[in-house]
Amino acid sequence: MRVTTAAKFAALTTALTLAAGGTAAALTDEAPAGTAVTTPHTADVHIDESAPVITRESILIHAPLHTIWKVQTDVVNWPSWQPKVDVVVKDTPGRLRPGSVFRWSTEGLDITSTVKQVDHGRRLAWGGPPQGITAVHVWTFTPTRDGVLVRTEESWAGAPVVADQATLQAALDDSLHNWVANLKHEAETRAAG
Repeated sequence: MRVTTAAKFAALTTALTLAAGGTAAALTDEAPAGTAVTTPHTADVHIDESAPVITRESILIHAPLHTIWKVQTDVVNWPSWQPKVDVVVKDTPGRLRPGSVFRWSTEGLDITSTVKQVDHGRRLAWGGPPQGITAVHVWTFTPTRDGVLVRTEESWAGAPVVADQATLQAALDDSLHNWVANLKHEAETRAAG
């Protein structure tokens, strides 16, 4: 089945909207050694549960939380481990925080994402309205005795989604499945090295 431009754009938006979620040290929420990170907690951002397209994925990653967090929030370096992400430019200097904006390109589509929530090491959310699609992407990171359980969920709403729900659902499912698999591979490789 041929994916339409809107579907590709949506898939790409999902792939990066991402969080991470989620830059070199200046772009991560890594605190300098010996410095406590204090982020004022606000209400958690959630996906649109009434959206026509929703995808949820989770994966257990055998790497330290700080490694996984750094990989996911280092948006400028996503192209090094996300094969479908061509380039990422961070418009907002400093660490990712609510209001941070980054632009990225994937499969020939240009996407602008705005960070909605950063709760260091726990939660990351971003979104944007590309080509009439309202996307909300949320990442959570939960340490377990076997590793870190990474969960992601994303919702898409808007006229293009309603017009081609089945195609866009498949595109988002594929995008998030690949994203978590690539995140696992990259984080575990870094942890082993």
